[in-house]
Amino acid sequence: MKLTTAQALVRFLAAQYTERDGRHHRLIAATWGIFGHGNVAGIGQALLETGPAAMPFLQGRNEQAMVHAAVGYARQCGRLSAHAVSTSIGPGATNLVTGAALATVNRIPVLLLPGDTFATRPADPVLQQIEIPHAGDLSVNDTLRPVSRYFDRITRPEALVPAALQAARVLADPVQTGAVTLALPQDVQAEVHDWPPAFFAERVWHVRRPRPDREELAEAARAVRAAARPLLIAGGGIRHSGAQAALAAFAEATGIPVASTQAGKGALPYDHPADVGGVGHTGTQVADELARGADLVIAAGTRLTDFTTASATLFQNPAVRFIGLNLDAYDAHKLAARPLVADAREALEELRHAVTGHRVDPAYETAYQQAKRVWEQRVDQAYAVPAGDEDAVPTQAQVLGLLDGLVDADDILINAAGSLPGDLHKLWRARSADQYHVEYGYSCMGYEIPAALGTALAAPGRPVWALVGDGTYLMNPTEIVTAVQEGVPIKVVILDNHGYASIGGLSAAVGGEGFGTAYRFRGPDGAYDGAPLPVDLAANAASLGMAVIRTRALGDLRKALAEARTADRPTCVYAQTRTPDTVSGPPPAQAWWDVPVAETATRTAAVRAREEYDRQAAQRRRHL
Repeated sequence: MKLTTAQALVRFLAAQYTERDGRHHRLIAATWGIFGHGNVAGIGQALLETGPAAMPFLQGRNEQAMVHAAVGYARQCGRLSAHAVSTSIGPGATNLVTGAALATVNRIPVLLLPGDTFATRPADPVLQQIEIPHAGDLSVNDTLRPVSRYFDRITRPEALVPAALQAARVLADPVQTGAVTLALPQDVQAEVHDWPPAFFAERVWHVRRPRPDREELAEAARAVRAAARPLLIAGGGIRHSGAQAALAAFAEATGIPVASTQAGKGALPYDHPADVGGVGHTGTQVADELARGADLVIAAGTRLTDFTTASATLFQNPAVRFIGLNLDAYDAHKLAARPLVADAREALEELRHAVTGHRVDPAYETAYQQAKRVWEQRVDQAYAVPAGDEDAVPTQAQVLGLLDGLVDADDILINAAGSLPGDLHKLWRARSADQYHVEYGYSCMGYEIPAALGTALAAPGRPVWALVGDGTYLMNPTEIVTAVQEGVPIKVVILDNHGYASIGGLSAAVGGEGFGTAYRFRGPDGAYDGAPLPVDLAANAASLGMAVIRTRALGDLRKALAEARTADRPTCVYAQTRTPDTVSGPPPAQAWWDVPVAETATRTAAVRAREEYDRQAAQRRRHL
């Protein structure tokens, strides 16, 4: 079968499927692209030749944003279906790097198809080629190697066969998945080859569910039975496995409380008796106090990052031990844990059977449930709009409170960076397993809007909200145009606080005094402390094609959010927010986060911050 390399690749991808629990999914459901000389005559022509029925095409505006949209789609699909992203050489290819890192950190599949310089080198250099005097075989695509789970450069047509099979294998592998890169020299894309028909036969990649090793399971069961104050931390692996029902059954059978990471929030609904909310630096008071006193921590599907462990200061019980329930042995052994290497659903079900009849002390269960009720009262206080305040400018927490009163289990909230992840982790009441979509593995500003687009493509008919601050909005609003073009009714809520509010707060806490974080004109002394910049983000969103609802106060905002939720076109709600006071604002951080502070300084703020840093760092410990 004579086809170009690009035509062969598109045809191959159209015939790949995943299967888990008897359900089949397209492995690559669509291809995003921005065309240039490095892919227009290759992948572009191949997509045209193959046709949209076999491989749908989505037109992007920014290469990084296309990857974010693909990640949003794949996460919503439970990592069982993904998108490909095609770019030209040069800046189109290097723009993929941030998105690739985000996908790999979060273990989300995305196939990257950057164009590359000529394999045959008829003209050297070509437009946009970077020259490396000591290495003629390098190109800018090599920047994708460290952020890809699999990388290959297809320098001959026949090399596509093993490379494409390996790429599909990694994309479908629940342990190894992430960004997969096939760099495609532009001449090879257009080169014809005689392909074996079997290469294009339908192929189904089984997504396995490994069961736990009997000895590891027995040891984990003994540890659960022996623990007086156990805590389970639910990570993103619960969601990826579809293990929510198994987790609920385990918690209900044992009475063990369940805290959640950013990726795991929603593993139990907020009103489940065992749910104690987020854990770590952005966690709830009840979850963090349980973590400090726990003698056994079951880390289920989590990478145990510094936010979750409060930079190794959270687990303070001298007798604490860990069970690492994870599909990846690398993560299962963290904190010197007893490993339980298995699929989360399978492991939780078998562990529940292995501890049949065991339950935590009723007093322990009663205490954490009462503490959760107290925390919910603090959430109510942060969300509250006092009588007579309908004309007041909202706090960020009040914006979340208005949304909390509006949404149901169908709604999906997307966020990634700024101060919102902290407020959401502490305050948001997740009503369904996939409602809470906060990308905090890479915490990438600019993820939210394109990810909302990708998520909405995977969940048509459901309200999808992108919550962004002004800093995040300015990073990457481009895919608003794509949402308008495709008629995808995402809802974008812009909270304008005139600067990098999250980093401004962190800067103040570590002695940086908010330096360089406000969006203001320079004042008399040269600092950015003058009047706010006259930037109109609502007008910008409208210029990109969105319906825009401006709000001035809480009363306006309440009506605007309700209108946006039912809108059948992409809609933006714009609100300026005020800094909360200590009474109505969200609760402060309940655990530490290690951001090193200058060891020597002349400014008082930095000196005091270092004193606090030394006090907190003294609590850090190695778990051996």
